[in-house]
Amino acid sequence: MNKLHLLACLFFSLTSIFSQTSNSQSTDAGKPFVLGVINEIQSKELGEKRILNIYLPEGYNPNEATKYPVIYLLDGSADEDFIHISGLVQFNSFEWVNQVPKSIVVGIGTVDRRRDFTFPTTIEKDQKRFPTSGHSDKFIAFIEKELQPFIDKKYKTTNSKMIIGQSLGGLLETEILLKKPNLFNKYIIVSPSLWWNNGSLLNDDSIIFQQSFNQPIDIYIAVGKEGLTPTEIPRVMEVDANLLAERIKSSTNKNIKVNFEYFPEENHATILHPAVAHSFRVLYSKPQE
Repeated sequence: MNKLHLLACLFFSLTSIFSQTSNSQSTDAGKPFVLGVINEIQSKELGEKRILNIYLPEGYNPNEATKYPVIYLLDGSADEDFIHISGLVQFNSFEWVNQVPKSIVVGIGTVDRRRDFTFPTTIEKDQKRFPTSGHSDKFIAFIEKELQPFIDKKYKTTNSKMIIGQSLGGLLETEILLKKPNLFNKYIIVSPSLWWNNGSLLNDDSIIFQQSFNQPIDIYIAVGKEGLTPTEIPRVMEVDANLLAERIKSSTNKNIKVNFEYFPEENHATILHPAVAHSFRVLYSKPQE
């Protein structure tokens, strides 16, 4: 009887332990942590399907009348800049911070940066090194004719539209600013690759330099300590970024406001996060009481 009693106790003990382990494993699995939603858009302009990562602000309700500004993010894949830029937007829109209005973030997933973010170059070496490059016109058409209408139809949006990009993304932003300035009213341009086509974009004329252009635009340009660019003719990224800012400042159009900042402690890899964080303070600065 004693042996049977011991075997019974052992059986029930093992059953209890196994049950606890299973429950623990089930609990540890938890629930997924959701930061946003994923949309797909079929683009006729690009001839492909594109992934959009969307961050919706706290309290967003499609059934309510409240509308939100939109921040468009280049290089907006989940493994690129979407998560940390959305985090900056969320933090700065907390009630106790109140630096940035609650906003929708649209991260545009990357497919081919060289193709989408560059215009045709006359530099033969770059044509050979980057054979898919030179189709920014199609990407800009995608933003204007497909992406923005898609977002405005699907979500509760205001007319406030910001774009954020770095490096080649900054080059694309500069091209949009000069050629299609009405697409956005806030530009955060970080370490722009203005060396492309030997800096030709710095010499382009634009409607924003004309007095007849009356849309208010806020521009923030930032660059780190980045040095020489990958060009045959030596160029310095800090100098090019400053030249862009100075050219815009030289315009007498009071509707265009530009801020330039140099971050000597940051490089091309680390500049984006601190620059965007500081741009929010500049672009959304509150008047002194």
